[in-house]
Amino acid sequence: MRTPSGRLCDYYYEDFHRGRNVQECRIPKGERSVPWQPEYCTKCPIPDILRANASPNLELTLTIRSIWLGFGRKMLVEAWCRKHDIPISDPYVGCKICNDERPGLALFAQALEDPEDNDD
Repeated sequence: MRTPSGRLCDYYYEDFHRGRNVQECRIPKGERSVPWQPEYCTKCPIPDILRANASPNLELTLTIRSIWLGFGRKMLVEAWCRKHDIPISDPYVGCKICNDERPGLALFAQALEDPEDNDD
């Protein structure tokens, strides 16, 4: 669904039909996260992560923290691989073990490295 900032996000939900006024972010939140507000969608990294990594084993958790006397918000994303049960350091790239298991990805990387071999 399209967020208030105009980007597509799988975790955002809104319903304004027949007088309803529902806007919510359905991504799991960290236990010390402050309550979500619609204006946080402008700086949220989740839509960019979902666009870069479409792994079905990716599990994301968002923690929203206030910074410096509550005058700003910081978005912290934690990523986890459900298949291998390990944390992911860079959610944009995904799980390194899952990426190694995909043979097409290695062929694609090899084709990018050796462009002279592909001249037919």
